[in-house]
Amino acid sequence: MRRGFALLRSLPATVWLLGLISFFNDSASDMIYPLVPLYLTSVLMAGPRALGFIEGVVEAASSLLKLAAGVLADRTRHMRRWVIVGYVVAGVSRPLIGFAHSWPGVFAARLLDRLGKGVRSAPRDALLSASVGADQRGLAFGMHRAMDNAGAVVGPLAAALMLGAGIGLREIFLWSVVPALVVVVLALRLREPQVPVAVLATRMQWHPRELSLPMRRYLVALGLFTLGNASNMFLLLRASDLGVSAERVVLMWALYSGVAAIFSTPLSALSDRHGRVHVLGAAWLAYALAYLILGLLPAANWALWASFAGYGLVMAALEGTEKALVADLMDARRGGTAYGWYNLVAGGMLLPASLLFGTLWQSFSPLVAFSFGALCSALAAVLLLTRVRVGTAHEGA
Repeated sequence: MRRGFALLRSLPATVWLLGLISFFNDSASDMIYPLVPLYLTSVLMAGPRALGFIEGVVEAASSLLKLAAGVLADRTRHMRRWVIVGYVVAGVSRPLIGFAHSWPGVFAARLLDRLGKGVRSAPRDALLSASVGADQRGLAFGMHRAMDNAGAVVGPLAAALMLGAGIGLREIFLWSVVPALVVVVLALRLREPQVPVAVLATRMQWHPRELSLPMRRYLVALGLFTLGNASNMFLLLRASDLGVSAERVVLMWALYSGVAAIFSTPLSALSDRHGRVHVLGAAWLAYALAYLILGLLPAANWALWASFAGYGLVMAALEGTEKALVADLMDARRGGTAYGWYNLVAGGMLLPASLLFGTLWQSFSPLVAFSFGALCSALAAVLLLTRVRVGTAHEGA
């Protein structure tokens, strides 16, 4: 325990500041996130297909922007400005959901929110990676995800209190602007990282051939995993479909986020000692099991609460490890580009994943949709464990 606290204290101030920013940002985001599917289905009368379309399109658009922002951050060597702009755009967009009177209005607000995320994500991850050594990457990304998930506990709890006090869904969307303002103030305190300043090619490198061979193989496995990894809003819709009330849905989301917050740092830090590929492969296999269980649940009882907690444990193991593995497989001078490609694949595949998931759900059943996701996750884990090797980052570059 003491060693763990000592390791956390050794992390640079930039890592802690980015973690604090993510805490408040997710407090704002997750204050409204679990309410969006409820708002769409119960107020705006939209179905799973509309939800799949909205989440798939906005994440795909965000992912394209993540690649562009990552490449531009590498070219300009200015990561801080992209991070600040991204948080400002997201903070402004979320309250706009409260003014939507049809699902296209929700779509527009969600698109603006995700575009803000697209601008900031790759530069922020590159900034975080540049702030620590290779032996602390799992710890740093795990701590960042822990702070992120801690905010995702506070947000739903605040929403549940507001719902209990009789505050409507539209008003809760408007209140999300308060923690967003704190995010902007904190982001202005960020400083540019000290990274190797080497002369890059005169043209911007967009082609995947510029990535190392292990990185390209990793992206293929990640793409397959993400094809079965639809928007988490379908988990919330699953709970609602089983008869869970709005207040309990946000509490279940808080439970998921709380478990992820507690275990993100220690589970991601395991990859510093036992290897990123092995830890991530095990996490993807566990993800397949979690999805299968969620599809098989017959009713909203204690097993559903346990499933949300288990899903949080799985996400705690994979989120930080996925990003730390990117840094292992790429040159630090192209950190923004590498994270841009990572985010492009992870987010871009959410469009077909969410559309397919929503279609399978509506045309067949939730079990068919979750089973498909479980199959993709299991196959991706096998591909990762058999084809990706760390230590040859420049192979094929």
